[in-house]
Amino acid sequence: MTTSSTPSGLARFNASPDAAARAALLEACASTAWAERLLAARPYAGPEDLFAASDAAMAQLTTADLEEAMAGHPPIGRPKPGDPTSAREQSGMAGASEALKTEMLELNLAYQEKFGHVFLICATGRTGEQMRDAVEERIGNSPEREREIVRTELGKINRIRLARLLEDA
Repeated sequence: MTTSSTPSGLARFNASPDAAARAALLEACASTAWAERLLAARPYAGPEDLFAASDAAMAQLTTADLEEAMAGHPPIGRPKPGDPTSAREQSGMAGASEALKTEMLELNLAYQEKFGHVFLICATGRTGEQMRDAVEERIGNSPEREREIVRTELGKINRIRLARLLEDA
């Protein structure tokens, strides 16, 4: 339950009407199943409880749920226009050379052709070169192995976005 020691951003999230909390969660992760699981578990006593619920919900997502979540992410090197979240998360590509940007575009297309979805990585804090190296390494994975890596990367992204939600709440 919420106590007086609950951080103010989390207390506001806990007290938000369902529709507002659902919309905020879907901004963090486009998976409806993930958002509904987190919504149903409110109120959270502390941020770690919210993060643990997020991790548990990620572990339960089906392939279709993961596809829905991935659909909310733009390709690396091409953040959504006007979206400060994707621009901030992909800032490692902002100063990349044109050659690296072109290489990432080609790798993104090859990855998408193989796996049927965008290359997804927790880009926060990574350089363009690190992201390129990761896609080059991961393109050789089996679809099953790659799906589990994507699940892990989404979990990392969700934690970062939830932390920001609690700051902004």
